[in-house]
Amino acid sequence: MRVQVLGPLSAEVDGESVVPTAGKPRQVLSLLALYPGRVVPVPVLMEELWGTRPPQSALTTLQTYILQLRRRLGAALGGDAARRPKDVLATRHGGYLLQTDEACVDVHQYERTAAQGQAAYAEGDSGLAARRFREALDLWRGPALVDVRVGPVLEIEVMRLEESRLVTVERRIDADLRLGRHSELIAELTELTARHPQHEGVHSQAMVALYRSGRQASALETYRRLRTRLIEELGVEPSPQLQRLHQAMLAVDPALDVFAGPKPISTFDLYAA
Repeated sequence: MRVQVLGPLSAEVDGESVVPTAGKPRQVLSLLALYPGRVVPVPVLMEELWGTRPPQSALTTLQTYILQLRRRLGAALGGDAARRPKDVLATRHGGYLLQTDEACVDVHQYERTAAQGQAAYAEGDSGLAARRFREALDLWRGPALVDVRVGPVLEIEVMRLEESRLVTVERRIDADLRLGRHSELIAELTELTARHPQHEGVHSQAMVALYRSGRQASALETYRRLRTRLIEELGVEPSPQLQRLHQAMLAVDPALDVFAGPKPISTFDLYAA
């Protein structure tokens, strides 16, 4: 079985899709897929489907959704006596679980590969870190579960995954900056700052990439726009480390030209106290 949640929901058994067309069974499959080999309690599934006000028939309806998923699994498995639908989508005391290896679910491949990138980055191997981060990000085919109408439980999971994706992008850019690829990053960082207009991390990366590309004025303008936005929309000044980064650029601090110092840190923390 192969399941993908980093983008449109996809689940295949022997090359045949087992994704239901109805919305709520898709939610059930998505939630089970995020925790392969682990029991998802019935109350959690009910909360995902109906929030805090499940109908009186909730348990019976949930069992119907499980039955529908097993029927699709049975059709995909065909006459394979060694793999029954109840073995793949198993009932356990208090819940259900999807009996498949974590390696068969893209989100777990992503998290494992991103962790390898982080380990390489912490060891100062920026080249390996950048490659691993790219491999992790290449598993994404769009926003997580983009074609699933998520409930309160999946909504939190989607937010967590999207935040993790942005952090991985930031770390990959940090690795690329340490490798001296600043000019290559400007277009990407221009898009990121537009998509995340209050995110100080990506703005600091854009400032450094522009500065190292000989575009000091553009780097300072990036800071000015962010500061104006933070003051007008939130009533706050940029963080102290971003202010120190700005001052370093005004003073043409030689430390800004160092691509890879002795200690691997994020661009945002270049001037942390």
